[in-house]
Amino acid sequence: MTTAASVVAPRLSVVATAVRTPWGEAAEGLPGAADVALPKVRGFVGSRFGPLVHAVGTACLGEPETFAGADGSAGRRTGIVLATMFGDTVTADTFTQHMIAGHVHNPLLFLQSVPTSILGHLTKQYGITGPLNCVSGGADLAVEALRLVDVLMGSGDVHQVLVVGVESAPNERVGWVTTSLAGEAAFGGLPANDVAVGLLLRRSGPDDGLSRLPAVTSDVFPQDGTEIPPEWAAAFGWLTPLVVLCETYGSPVA
Repeated sequence: MTTAASVVAPRLSVVATAVRTPWGEAAEGLPGAADVALPKVRGFVGSRFGPLVHAVGTACLGEPETFAGADGSAGRRTGIVLATMFGDTVTADTFTQHMIAGHVHNPLLFLQSVPTSILGHLTKQYGITGPLNCVSGGADLAVEALRLVDVLMGSGDVHQVLVVGVESAPNERVGWVTTSLAGEAAFGGLPANDVAVGLLLRRSGPDDGLSRLPAVTSDVFPQDGTEIPPEWAAAFGWLTPLVVLCETYGSPVA
């Protein structure tokens, strides 16, 4: 059995980044701020969770035709790690409310309530057949996501991993969970609004042109001396370290 502790983390470089925050006044001055709504994703309605994942994923991976590469091996050598503390709480609440009210079941809501559903849509679009992982947790979720990347890269079969951190704005369901489990479970800070962060991490070596970029591992995260603006911590919560990586090593897409 392979564990995170038994894997020697390879050298990783950030080759693409994306941040998506709310548009308009709520995002003014923040990384990823935009003045337009997210593009719609077929089959995902009523919630920004799926469209957020899709937006940062496509921004990092580029055009599907270019992504495939000359030999077509990119798909099988690409893994995805999605990290979310509470998942799509908007869809979960809507589905529950409809059920309690006795409304006709909406299959779209059931489909998109599973966090990995949007990953299925993304992998079909890009022909990705590498490992998919969805991780949740309380404190240090960003670090845990990067540790999972170390494990995937340590297998030798994966050349790059798309890491997506995503969270919906806290709602009544989230408030009830955190209040009920206070003292029993530790939760990292939650973002003030819907937000997603994407990083494409690639195994780098001396001859691939990536060695000039700073190495990224879960052991040094964020790097000592990194200054984090207080407004970022308030806006992004546990996703803040991922945003810092985007701002430090990449070119976030607004």
